[in-house]
Amino acid sequence: MDLGDRRRVADLPGDLVKAALARMHATIEEGVDRMKTDAREEPLVAVGGGCFLVPERLPGVSDVVHVRHQAVANAVGAAIAQVSGEVDQIFQNLSREEAIATARRLAERRAVEAGADAAGLQVVDVEDLPLAYLPGNSLRVRVRVVGEIAERGVV
Repeated sequence: MDLGDRRRVADLPGDLVKAALARMHATIEEGVDRMKTDAREEPLVAVGGGCFLVPERLPGVSDVVHVRHQAVANAVGAAIAQVSGEVDQIFQNLSREEAIATARRLAERRAVEAGADAAGLQVVDVEDLPLAYLPGNSLRVRVRVVGEIAERGVV
């Protein structure tokens, strides 16, 4: 890659450069894994100022796509992103099913308030944990839902 003034980094040891690139690639791989909703391989569109650091192959990625003008294409992600709503709350004196249903309704409301289309919301994560150290049949519930951006009237 032709980037910057090569003379400024000519004295860096090759092993240091290789180690730094390996760390950058590991960070990218970890970030991609954290963003995916399941373990399937998915394509990755590399955009933004650091997109030149994304290698052509990454574990867990079916295809790495480097688009033209990728350094200034950050808006692609914003344009295709889903909107989410999340609740992480302790419920008392409710059955497990009631607590999860209540948390789901709250998460759905938050997603819609953030701009999601209510008709297409999907639950992507549910976690519940009984809290024996608290009174009243306490249960910590975390629910995350996602949905497409709602179509709004054009002004």
